[in-house]
Amino acid sequence: MKKALLLLFIALAVSAFFIFDLNQYLSLEFIKENQARFNHFYAENPILTLTIFFIIYVVVTGLSLPGAAIMTLAGGALFGFSAGLLVISFASSIGATLAFLFSRFLLRDGIQQRFSQQLSSINQGIEKEGAFYLFTLRLVPIFPFFVINLAMGLTPIKTWTFYWVSQLGMLAGTAVYVNAGTQLGQLDSLAGILSPEILVSFALLGIFPLITKKTIDHIKARAIYKGFSKPKHFDTNLVVIGAGSAGLVTSYIAAAVKAKVNLIEKHKMGGDCLNTGCVPSKALIRSARFVADSKRSKEYGIARSDVKFNFAEIMERVSNVIKTVEPHDSIERYTGLGVDCVQGAATILNPYEVVVNGEIITTRNIVIATGARPRIPAIRNIEAMQPLTSDNLWELRDLPKRLLVLGGGPIGCELSQCFARLGSEVSIVLRGNRIMPKEDPDVSEYVSDQFAKEGVQILSERKMREFREQDGERILICEHQGNIEEIRFDQLLIATGRQANVEGFGLDKLGIPTKEDGTLEVNEYLQTKYPNIYACGDVAGPNQFTHAAAHQAWYAAVNALFGTFKKFKVDYSVIPAATFTDPEVARVGLNETEAEAHGIAYEVTLFDLEELDRAIADSDNHGFVKVLTVPGRDKILGATIVGPHSGELITEYVTAMKHGLGLNKILGTIHIYPTLSEANKYAAGEWKRANAPQEILNWVAKYHRWMRGQK
Repeated sequence: MKKALLLLFIALAVSAFFIFDLNQYLSLEFIKENQARFNHFYAENPILTLTIFFIIYVVVTGLSLPGAAIMTLAGGALFGFSAGLLVISFASSIGATLAFLFSRFLLRDGIQQRFSQQLSSINQGIEKEGAFYLFTLRLVPIFPFFVINLAMGLTPIKTWTFYWVSQLGMLAGTAVYVNAGTQLGQLDSLAGILSPEILVSFALLGIFPLITKKTIDHIKARAIYKGFSKPKHFDTNLVVIGAGSAGLVTSYIAAAVKAKVNLIEKHKMGGDCLNTGCVPSKALIRSARFVADSKRSKEYGIARSDVKFNFAEIMERVSNVIKTVEPHDSIERYTGLGVDCVQGAATILNPYEVVVNGEIITTRNIVIATGARPRIPAIRNIEAMQPLTSDNLWELRDLPKRLLVLGGGPIGCELSQCFARLGSEVSIVLRGNRIMPKEDPDVSEYVSDQFAKEGVQILSERKMREFREQDGERILICEHQGNIEEIRFDQLLIATGRQANVEGFGLDKLGIPTKEDGTLEVNEYLQTKYPNIYACGDVAGPNQFTHAAAHQAWYAAVNALFGTFKKFKVDYSVIPAATFTDPEVARVGLNETEAEAHGIAYEVTLFDLEELDRAIADSDNHGFVKVLTVPGRDKILGATIVGPHSGELITEYVTAMKHGLGLNKILGTIHIYPTLSEANKYAAGEWKRANAPQEILNWVAKYHRWMRGQK
């Protein structure tokens, strides 16, 4: 109601301005014709004249009406340069701030919600350097000030910042107009004020802050590098520390563009993904899925299926899978690609020198890609339990009878289901109230129900106090709803998140800061405190996925090698993720929880896999496709798929979001029948039905009745 009333007031005021032709009183001709009368009135009523002029100026600029430039001239002619500049400077800034507030109150929420993804990077830039951007725009009068007022109202810049920067930034342009007003009799048009020379001067004035910023950045960089001697010649263009996904891709790109690159790895090539993460976990998941499927033989018309297995042999298969993939990430392969691979522990001596195996390598740039490791929670006696983590789990050869899992994220959920399917009694202990806390509640509930069917016990909202060993048994002491309980187990698996590897290679001596979550503090170009030292992958965050690390690696490599000419900001707008439980959970973009947290309006479309022919044929018709779109439009804000092969199916939505394709495009694309991918098309069809133009369809129905000769 408040917005409607304000909008009505503004509309009436603006309409009255044009209906009653008030613009005629804000013309150069009118001001010149009546200059003597104005001067006479001002001589007799100076305070009243100043007050009336001030109020009218504020109203004109606040309502973004044409005429502010003429009023500035009139102010110079009437009050002289000093008094005119003083009055107009404050009136223009106050009026601009009113226009800014009108725009913010009426438009910002709607614009931000509708274009949240497109505006996210702009919002970040405004929050960080909004005053600088506004000041630069204010110095160049070729940018219409009323447009700047309205546009800035849509951003998160603070009102006070907008006011004082406008007050300062518009001063130069206001002074030119006020000074011209003192010579009003010599002016024939506004074009006479802004000559080409003045416009060029203003353009140079506008560039001045940019030059100043670059100069300040250069001075800051010199201060940061003070005390370090920059070599005249370098051994290499790039040193990459860590040969996981981020380090391998960074090195590959650098070598592809013919740069000399050294890749240093102290442990195994391939990092966590190959040796302890993605590859072994998916191998174990496949074996466990085979065992689980065998127990469903009757669903497929097979009376009986006996599967006998040895856990140690399954784990040996996992090791063999790693060995099969190893050549893809090997020293031999990357050496053949032109990368100088070095086995050893690296230490950064300074921004230009890295030592490994006693040899100092001088380099123009450094990329830190040291990854992360399992985080061990601070619970009394936890180390005495000799816990398993995703690092050492793969050495296990005896199946635990009772497995206790701490953590309900992707790693905890995937491994819990695997061990339950292979015969362990699995209990998941959570501090929170549900597994998969980053997903929507309905997704967590769906997977939880499947876990319950398979015997996985989920113990939520537990305060873990301590571990004990009593009478030969291991026990976790917890508090739940005010009661103390004991959870007995044989083996402990910790899956409570990952901690960035930032220690042990010289960062502490360089004073490179970290964020609250322990990852390195980097800017939008992945630069650390030192502009020539970059970080990417798990050590930099914010998404600790293998594919996200590879995505960042491109930016790290290109910015490090070519940043002198052009740097690229990392684009995090379309980062997919998948949890490989059964059913799988895959997502890209926003889910409902995130949209609500950020106040983003959305429309939900659901398609249940119970209706999908191929899923029915496979007896895998469980799960759903959920798509979030802009209300009333087919623009995709995000998608979540729960069901078989959802990690594969989500790619269609990733592509659509990356290239700006809506649900209508997916609906208009031929999908092979019968396939699981048809679920995406049917979801688009559900959206189309829900958004069908009913009024038009009613007229179409009347047309068809008419064509049948009926009334």
